[in-house]
Amino acid sequence: MSEPPQSRTICLIGDIHGHITKLQNLWSNLENTIDPSQFKTATIIFLGDYCDRGPQTRQVIDFLISLPSRYPSQKHVFLAGNHDFAFAAFLRLLPPPLGGSDFSEGWKEFEDSEEREGWFKGDGYEKMHLQGRRWSGTIKAKVNVAKGTEYQGSIYDAAPTFESYGVPHGSADLVKAVPEEHKKFLADLVWVHEEEEVFMSTDDGVKCCKLIAVHAGLEKGVDVKEQMKYLKARDTRIPKVQPLSGRKNVWDIPEELSASSTIIVSGHHGKLHIEGLRLIIDEGGGFHDKPVAAVVLPSMKIIRDTDELTK
Repeated sequence: MSEPPQSRTICLIGDIHGHITKLQNLWSNLENTIDPSQFKTATIIFLGDYCDRGPQTRQVIDFLISLPSRYPSQKHVFLAGNHDFAFAAFLRLLPPPLGGSDFSEGWKEFEDSEEREGWFKGDGYEKMHLQGRRWSGTIKAKVNVAKGTEYQGSIYDAAPTFESYGVPHGSADLVKAVPEEHKKFLADLVWVHEEEEVFMSTDDGVKCCKLIAVHAGLEKGVDVKEQMKYLKARDTRIPKVQPLSGRKNVWDIPEELSASSTIIVSGHHGKLHIEGLRLIIDEGGGFHDKPVAAVVLPSMKIIRDTDELTK
């Protein structure tokens, strides 16, 4: 197929991590690069991690919430990243565990890490999902050796998010400080998104594919149908959701999908990696000195917040 018939423009936007200026610049560059009629009706898929590390989580969420009214003909998809999941967990916004179990059941598997990671023990912790406790806790270590950065409060680098809402890191007052519209945004985030008949330019021409967007990827060795089932159900019995937070085990396209034309797109991994139908879009990783990137389909054009467009 040389030209996709009536192909929709799809913008896949990587992790933002509390950097409002990067988000604004990236959005402006998308708007100025894509044909106006196509941008007006584009599908915009944000790949998650809107909070933490950068200083302006509150402003980032304000910007995202404004998009449907500012661009009513666009379709906006907001995926949950592991940071957003944990933020929502702290605010007690996650769906209750299926089957009536308590979130505390999920602590047991990881309790050996509680002291080292300094899990939250303040108001409300008794009924909090594991990731909410980790997100809002106070880690004893100062340096994240793997990243070569200093921890910002917790293992999730959550202190800037607290501060963006005007409360100190680890304060239970964050629950009251976060506006209701922000709580609704976090509560409504989807764990996985599917699109049919997505066109993508490849070395062999334009392909018509199915697209699955999930923050970290689909786990290898686990039945894809089962994964999709619990991701769509947002099954919070799971203390660590690998498709939202895994690393090596979610890097590749699962074998059962590799023979089909299925694009798997994620953020999360702190790099921009495009290999066949596997797209990983997280060039910034939350670092101040790295760009936030987007990939546009079907063209596969890469657009960054740092691009200086010719007027």
